[in-house]
Amino acid sequence: MAGCMKIINGYISASSKLMVFTVLFMCLHQTSHQYTGGTRPIVDLQDGEQYLMLGPNRFCYKNTVIPTWRQTWTRIYVKVWSSKVFKVQTVEGEEELQELERFNAWSWFLFFLREQHNETVININLFCKNTCFKVDPTAGAQYTIKPIRKFDIYLFLVFLSGALLFVFAESLSRSQIFFYSAGMSTGMIASLIILFFILSRFLPKKSPFYMLIVGGWSFSLYAIQLVCRNLGVILREHWHAALGYVTVVGFISFAVCYRYGPLVDEKSINILSWTLQLFGLLLIYLGIQIQQVAFAIILASLLSKNLEYPVILALTVWRKVRGYIYWKPQPRRLLTEEEYQKEAEEETRHALEELRKYCNSPDFSPWKAVSRLQSPKRFADFIEGSPHLKSNEVSVHAQEYGFGGSFFEDEFFDTDDEEDREEELKPMI
Repeated sequence: MAGCMKIINGYISASSKLMVFTVLFMCLHQTSHQYTGGTRPIVDLQDGEQYLMLGPNRFCYKNTVIPTWRQTWTRIYVKVWSSKVFKVQTVEGEEELQELERFNAWSWFLFFLREQHNETVININLFCKNTCFKVDPTAGAQYTIKPIRKFDIYLFLVFLSGALLFVFAESLSRSQIFFYSAGMSTGMIASLIILFFILSRFLPKKSPFYMLIVGGWSFSLYAIQLVCRNLGVILREHWHAALGYVTVVGFISFAVCYRYGPLVDEKSINILSWTLQLFGLLLIYLGIQIQQVAFAIILASLLSKNLEYPVILALTVWRKVRGYIYWKPQPRRLLTEEEYQKEAEEETRHALEELRKYCNSPDFSPWKAVSRLQSPKRFADFIEGSPHLKSNEVSVHAQEYGFGGSFFEDEFFDTDDEEDREEELKPMI
């Protein structure tokens, strides 16, 4: 009987809660279509102009410039700052901006979750023609709004870093300096995740605290985002804590990298190289505002990296074909005296060997040749392998035609005489 009464009481309690929830939902649904009234007109923002506003207002920025490749690293943003805190709600168009003026439970919930700022930046997409937002300052707060369009050097540096990382990925994957620096950086970033994983090992496997773990990831991401936003303040006011964290975590990361050492296996090096190339392509994509230009550069980078050998082969074939198409006879190079002497000796020796072979062949008629020779014995000795010249004939030839010989002197002095005669004839002419 007591158990039955507990079931009935639980049923009545659940029914009453469901009824209250239904009534609240209907009330919210009815009030969601009611305007708050007294809304101000929408302010259209222009590039470079500064607006000094007071109280909650609605703004729209209309992008009239068509994006081209010249706006690859162009950034459009609206800067809002004030001496007091305020909240900003961003939407895509004027219709969504009108919806913000209506009471909605979800919008009301998100409004209270938004962080308050005294300075913020609203980034605007190049391809978005109309971007609207609402600023809700504290009571009586005055704030300033300024839309800016300019060349973003940070986007260009991100693109340049990605391009350099993609080009030098293979050499960086083999560098020990890059291995240790990348390992220390990864250890500093992932230290919170590792710490959270170690703490989760001590929790029981069947525990309601796993619900807190799921929420802990969201809180960790929010904390990391908060640290990145206030990094300058942390380094300026809490530099000793930041220095201690970097020193301790960096030393532990360096010790782990030193324990396992740089990569030696070729497959591991290739995997690291491919990972760096993919990360470089991601940086190239993030560093370019126009997606078509980003995809074109990524495609060209992949083709240039993978078609290196076919391009080299095509260039080699083109050089050879071009040599046949635009062929011109090259002027012959004159021989030096040493080259002429060496070539003459080689050709003479070759010709004498051919003559000996012919004289020993069946086609040669020895009696006819002997009848025409003055010294048949000398000819027979030559066929048997003796030199074709005697020693006295060689010395006479050297005295006559060698360097310093009579023939050389006659040619030299004849040339000098001709030059003297030409000089004598010049005044007469």
